[in-house]
Amino acid sequence: MKNQNIDQATCLNKEELEKAVGCLRNGGVILYPTDTVWGLGCDATDAEAVSRIFSIKNREDSKSLILLVSDEDMLCRYIREMPEIAAQLIEVNDKPMTIIYPEALTGPGALASNVVAEDGSVGIRIPMMDFCRQMCRRLGRPVVSTSANVSGEATPVKFKDVSESIRAAVDHIVDPSLEAGATGSASQIIKVGMDWSIQIIRG
Repeated sequence: MKNQNIDQATCLNKEELEKAVGCLRNGGVILYPTDTVWGLGCDATDAEAVSRIFSIKNREDSKSLILLVSDEDMLCRYIREMPEIAAQLIEVNDKPMTIIYPEALTGPGALASNVVAEDGSVGIRIPMMDFCRQMCRRLGRPVVSTSANVSGEATPVKFKDVSESIRAAVDHIVDPSLEAGATGSASQIIKVGMDWSIQIIRG
């Protein structure tokens, strides 16, 4: 019975990965469980898809978004330089942690300009959930991860907390059973500099 459950979970993950990645590749927006809370996601290199997320959330597009990447290799492809302090934080991290890097790479083959802050920085997390890491890896690019709520409303911890308006606005909803791996609380956010500076934005 245990092996059967594992096989079923593996098939579910594979099927959901294919659906989610297919949607992302086509410029779609997905509703999905992250390692923290439920999120809205899209290909972080697709400016039009990013604009749709701002519209769905009724949020100003001058605000930056958090991105997910599969690993450090992918991370380094989308920032100008990896601060040494950031590399050390990633190495010792044991809970969801978003790091704001001082200079994102934007333009063709890089991040969409509307996912970065006005000062050129960008918040990126290597998620502590296999589904999210695999999704980024299969897409081959970072995925936007912003809470699945209209700006100003409560952040949805469980799928049941996601409003009907948000559910109706997306192109694909990932199977809610995968939310079991989430912590249920937002990630900590730490801003770092090349000069070893650290600023805790959200603990």
